[in-house]
Amino acid sequence: MPVVKTSRFEINYVDEGEGFPVILIHGLAGDHSAWRPQIEALKNDYRVIAFDNPGSGDSSLVEEPTSTSYLADAAIELMDQLDVERAHIIGRSMGGAIAQHMALKQPNRLQSIAMAASFGKLDPVGIQTIRNMQELLRWRKSWAEWAPHALLLFVTPAFYNENPAIIKNITELISDEDRDMKSYDYLATAVLEHDILDQLGAIETPALVMGGRYDPICSMTSQNWMMDVLPNARLEVFENSSHFFLMEEASRALEVIKSWLANNSS
Repeated sequence: MPVVKTSRFEINYVDEGEGFPVILIHGLAGDHSAWRPQIEALKNDYRVIAFDNPGSGDSSLVEEPTSTSYLADAAIELMDQLDVERAHIIGRSMGGAIAQHMALKQPNRLQSIAMAASFGKLDPVGIQTIRNMQELLRWRKSWAEWAPHALLLFVTPAFYNENPAIIKNITELISDEDRDMKSYDYLATAVLEHDILDQLGAIETPALVMGGRYDPICSMTSQNWMMDVLPNARLEVFENSSHFFLMEEASRALEVIKSWLANNSS
């Protein structure tokens, strides 16, 4: 896979399809492969770029404290090097926080932003949930032990009970012991420190806010906080899902995203 060298990191990415660019930014515990269903669904109509955030996948490790603002700088540099003048940005969880900084730093580069299970500031339950996952990894130093605890926070009980094969597959993926624990720890701290609700009112870029009704990490409280301050935003709630509603209600989520992109493209 190709790599772009930014001022701070080497960024691993995929670039598929042709048309107006759509950039996909994954969350804290994932990498670009989390977007594979969306890449396949969108690449016939758009140029779809998905990358591994620093500290994730095959991109550079994060070896010192970082922030969602620094991660946004890396994403903007990726756009520069791939000759992307303007793009739709879709971010899930931490990726949505990164997209907010991109919209504040270079609003003329963003056609729209869509934030899936994201936050301008985590609520107290979300903060404690991330801290719990962060501390468990520090204590046990094992992704295999961390994974079953984390996965219960990502999906609803009904989805967990009814989809054992999917749950087994996801557990195996996030149990990969090759993932860098120090990078995750720094990224988790960046998530905990992301609090820019007082700045979101300056984002005039069209924004789609998507939330899972039962998400304990990026709760409906966090979604509503964003809606209270974003001046040009639409809310979509996934009533039967948790943090991973892009998987739990995959068909509806994809249709919402496709409609959003179509309605906000030049």
